[in-house]
Amino acid sequence: MAYIKRDLEQVVSQLTAEYPVILITGPSQVGKNTMLQNLMQGSKRTYVSLEDYEARYLAKTDPELFFQIHKSPIFIEEVQYAPELFTYIKMIVDKEHEPGAFWLTSSHIFEAIKGEIKSLAGRVAILSLSPLSQSEIYGVGGATAKEFSLEFSQLVERSEHRIPVDTLGIFERIFKGAMPAVNNGSYGDNQAFYSRYVSSIIDTKVRGLLGTFDELKFFKFLTIVATRTSQLISVNDIAKEAEIHHSHAKNWLSILETLGIIFYLQPYSNSSLKRAIKTPKLYFYDTGLVCYLTKWSSAKTLECGVFNGAILENYVVSEIKKSFSNCAKTAYLYYYRDKDSKEIDSLIEHDGVINPIEIKKTSNPSSALTKVFSVLDKSSTPRSTGAVICMKPKLDAIDRQNYVVPIWCI
Repeated sequence: MAYIKRDLEQVVSQLTAEYPVILITGPSQVGKNTMLQNLMQGSKRTYVSLEDYEARYLAKTDPELFFQIHKSPIFIEEVQYAPELFTYIKMIVDKEHEPGAFWLTSSHIFEAIKGEIKSLAGRVAILSLSPLSQSEIYGVGGATAKEFSLEFSQLVERSEHRIPVDTLGIFERIFKGAMPAVNNGSYGDNQAFYSRYVSSIIDTKVRGLLGTFDELKFFKFLTIVATRTSQLISVNDIAKEAEIHHSHAKNWLSILETLGIIFYLQPYSNSSLKRAIKTPKLYFYDTGLVCYLTKWSSAKTLECGVFNGAILENYVVSEIKKSFSNCAKTAYLYYYRDKDSKEIDSLIEHDGVINPIEIKKTSNPSSALTKVFSVLDKSSTPRSTGAVICMKPKLDAIDRQNYVVPIWCI
């Protein structure tokens, strides 16, 4: 089983020298524990997992004794199981002022520990680890991790550190998914992995949040949500198709977001764009999970199927989002749609400008695809360089204001 180097490693190393506490959140099985154990090799840091019931019992019932036995620097896995530790972490940090004293992981930030984390304000750096990015899986190495940008020099640098693939190659990446276990040799059959993964999420993570619930109904709900990737979210429609109450659908969507399974793009609007639609769009962090839930049998059938546009958009948007989180930066990502049916797949807002992006399966994009970008000229935030992200085999340009970016280049 080969370890896949994570882009977030450089951020963890940097912040460990600056903050006494590092907390890494992220979905189950994305590699939080593996990454930190790899980073701590050769160091004096100790490791304790609160998945172990004996360690968890001691942490909850006698946190003072726990830290007498397990001294810093220490890595505590799944710290959310023992919120009682946070008071003592704060006491130790305030007494010893030791950078990097505590590495903590949590599958998500439970309500039970939100207040405890706030008490560590100024002492803790919170990072998020997502499923693998395509640069982590397929990059050729040598490049410093950077958030996606339409600066032409950065696009050139990206293209020099990526492996080009054709349309089928992109759909093979989409179908395979981004979880470490299906990319490091642990599983030869990605569908077998996702079957076990979904069962594990429902039986452990969802149950831990909901208590008693109907597992089969939740699985049906999850598959229905997957069919709506890259679409405007309608809780009413999902509830109706899943045959559950509206309040259940709303709560279950919130749980999927909390667990790092899904995320939303909010619509871009301001006072100058009064006709913009206000409903968010839904995406999954991992397209492999979507393909499993929507029952696609191969990358080839997916490429040729009616779902190809939606899953391709999901892949591109999630890759852009991961490029930001892997640098510990916030992605100000949006989409645009108005009541006149004018739509822009994605927008990146940064440094006082907006970059509009269209995502297409074509390998020969025309200038007509960028005409819709002009709707943003009414915005109070200036429009900057745009792009069509597509199947073009190499970096190109439609004109000086609009680039053509291969999907493998993200």
